[in-house]
Amino acid sequence: MNPEQPLRKVWLILALLAVAAFIQGFASIPPFDRDESRYVQASHQMLETGDFIDIRFQEEARHKKPVGIYWMQAATVHLLTGGQDTGPIWMYRLPSLIGAVAAVLLTAWAGLALFGPGAGTVAAVMMATCVILGVEARMAKTDAVQLACVLGCFGVLARAYLRPDRALPLSTAMLFWVALGIGVLVKGVILMVVGTAILALWLIDREVWWLRRLRPALGLPLFLCIILPWLIAIAIATKGAFFGTAVGHEFLGKATTGHENHAAPPGYFLVTFWLSFWPWAPLVLLSLPLVWARRHEAAVRFCLAWILPTWVIHELVVTKLPHYTLPVLPALALLAAAMVVNNSRPALSRGWVWAATGMTIIVSIAFAGVIIGFPVQLMGQVQPGSVLAALAILAVAGLTVWLIRVPRGNAVAGVTLAALTAYIGIFAMALPNLTPMWLSPQVKQVFDENKPCPGSILAAGGYNEPSMVFLVGTQTRLGGGERVAAHLLSDPTCAIGMVTTGREEEAFQAALRAAGREARLVAELSGFNYSRGKPAILHFYLLSDRVIAP
Repeated sequence: MNPEQPLRKVWLILALLAVAAFIQGFASIPPFDRDESRYVQASHQMLETGDFIDIRFQEEARHKKPVGIYWMQAATVHLLTGGQDTGPIWMYRLPSLIGAVAAVLLTAWAGLALFGPGAGTVAAVMMATCVILGVEARMAKTDAVQLACVLGCFGVLARAYLRPDRALPLSTAMLFWVALGIGVLVKGVILMVVGTAILALWLIDREVWWLRRLRPALGLPLFLCIILPWLIAIAIATKGAFFGTAVGHEFLGKATTGHENHAAPPGYFLVTFWLSFWPWAPLVLLSLPLVWARRHEAAVRFCLAWILPTWVIHELVVTKLPHYTLPVLPALALLAAAMVVNNSRPALSRGWVWAATGMTIIVSIAFAGVIIGFPVQLMGQVQPGSVLAALAILAVAGLTVWLIRVPRGNAVAGVTLAALTAYIGIFAMALPNLTPMWLSPQVKQVFDENKPCPGSILAAGGYNEPSMVFLVGTQTRLGGGERVAAHLLSDPTCAIGMVTTGREEEAFQAALRAAGREARLVAELSGFNYSRGKPAILHFYLLSDRVIAP
């Protein structure tokens, strides 16, 4: 049988597994702050304004990422709503879900060329059930789609690099350029990941003749046809400002400063890897002796060139978030999967086994503790979903310890099923029911119940999260207490305002007194603003008819 044609049943099972893992809570979890809500609001505004070139969040230019994901989200909402300019949050998340499922299948496809169908399938299972891809599949952001593009490129590169005696079909070669082009339009970091891997292979082998198999004479024009139209359009529309922000501030700026308080020292990703790639991180640790023993093999060398440059660069960059190393996780999964399916793996020393076992137990207990403890701290009660998730996490720990000592397929299946159970408890049951942390949907409800006119606009002071703008409306006015007061004074009949208690409410009341007016409290909300990591009490006001001496 041709190894390029794995059984359809395997692909179908992998796709169903990925959907089962990613669909939990997909529609029931409200919009996340802040990145997801900024993306979906900007996509909504494209439909609202008809401007599909310039990217904006309200009146602010959003020149941080290219346009690809916004187009995908806007097109999805437009098609599913029959031409409306907005839809529920799950519609905006569909491109991420599709990208994550595609990434799972493309991991198997890349693994087929590198280590064979067995390792490719096991690695795909790992990707389908790891924490970080599960999170990205449920968020309307760039990273799941970007991962699918990265894997499309590396699946082709693996075939070009490892099989010099086999013709590379034109369609396969063109897939590389299409994936690269779409990846650039989604998130330009794909150029770094792919480019540094090719550079590393050139430095190791001192030759890159195999790149000719990608048909650059045909592929490069195709790549340019994908990316140039929008790049030219945005350059004209913003007079070049997009590139100054996207490259100078967003990309290069992150290398030297910690954006939005996300600075961390080198080693950050080695630590967070144990949770982001849970429950499979211990197998990656145990694969290191095998990787060292087989370091001269072309497939292992290819994976190391894929992993190491991108990982090192991200460790050196000041700004760090756990998902930054997502593009290299499939390569790590493939190396770990090769250990699981390889019957001639080297014997592991007791130190390696105990280290993997200890980290498995520590991380799993901490993970289960947070899943139980956070709802108790937030709501003063134990969530049934949290209990289910915590028990499943502990079951995963026990099964992983078994897998560490006896790497075989049935242990992989046991860990997979227990992880799926944990995700049902976390994403489908616990998270959607943590009402205090989902303030924006409650703001939307109170606004709808208390707005004095059908066209009323909300002004908010203190609680200014993007999810509120997405749910309440683009015209929502953000700022401090003084701006809320000015909003009420500018439209006494229809305006409604909201301020957080404390400094913003004091500023709001002072501004009204200075104008000789008072406001009437119509509602109060209390909850937890997780973006700021602190409780919040929100007061809603309408302008009173009473006039006082300023």
